[in-house]
Amino acid sequence: MNYRRLGSTDLKLSELSFGTWAIGGAWGKTSDREALEGLNKAIEHGVNFFDTADVYGEGRSEKLLAKATKGKKYDIYIASKFCRSGDIHDPLTYSEPYVRKYLEKSLKRLNREYIDLYQIHCPPIKILQEGSVFNVLDKLQKEGKIRYYGVSVETVEEGLLCLDQQNVRALQVIFNIFRQKPTVNLFPKAIDKGVGILARVPLASGLLTGKFSEGHQFSENDHRHFNKDGDQFNVGETFAGIPFDKGVKLSKELAWIAHERESMATAALKWILEHHAVSTVIPGFKTADQVERNLKAVHEKKFSQREMTRLAEFYKHEVHDYIRGPY
Repeated sequence: MNYRRLGSTDLKLSELSFGTWAIGGAWGKTSDREALEGLNKAIEHGVNFFDTADVYGEGRSEKLLAKATKGKKYDIYIASKFCRSGDIHDPLTYSEPYVRKYLEKSLKRLNREYIDLYQIHCPPIKILQEGSVFNVLDKLQKEGKIRYYGVSVETVEEGLLCLDQQNVRALQVIFNIFRQKPTVNLFPKAIDKGVGILARVPLASGLLTGKFSEGHQFSENDHRHFNKDGDQFNVGETFAGIPFDKGVKLSKELAWIAHERESMATAALKWILEHHAVSTVIPGFKTADQVERNLKAVHEKKFSQREMTRLAEFYKHEVHDYIRGPY
């Protein structure tokens, strides 16, 4: 495993880490046994960072992480998120009493005294513009309940706003071959500010594995079914905002990235790791087998400059115009 510093913090994260939305729910059928096997397999291979949220399975993911890290929890860094268990548009949700309540509940589920990285979970831009929530996080940080804090954002504009906050130390952004916009302005400024980047939705909800065919049907409790058009939350969180059947066609045009590489999935993850602004990439998983397959990206063949240029042009001319929702 290779490790990268999270911006200007003292945290050195495994460059390939894991998100826990899928093991919490909203990705179809899940199994606690398989989830714990996957978490343990990741830790065995040197993964030392996991991203979760209080709403993933209504706390299920946090409880699973507590079980998996028992006895070694302070060797493993945990990032959690808050605000979406309340009304994200209500300023009270971001007030000290509410944030403290969310944090204490997460700490209890995680069985920890502090959280390494606490993130606002995709709030409306008006909350970031008003800014008082950052004062709340400053206070909780001084109390030792969180080591660092950051923001999970939906758009580049939101990310740039957060970079103007002195103590924001991480941004979590949607970033993959289908979503390259952050490379233009956001990543250079993040590097300049010493802010680490967590790359989420790295496989575009599975599109960049190349395993789907047009017309594929997902189960009703899978967000790839109920949020495919952004009916429940930001459409960018599902298939990176691209209509599914179009995404399948585009993924077939990318089959070449797997040439002399393990798979399309590992190639797509490796492409993200070629960007030095990225501290870690956080694919999801539901089984130990998925963990092992994704981990192969760490030692995957690098992309040549010619390949990187080809993928940038592909995004610009073939993908960009099909992305729905603000980004």
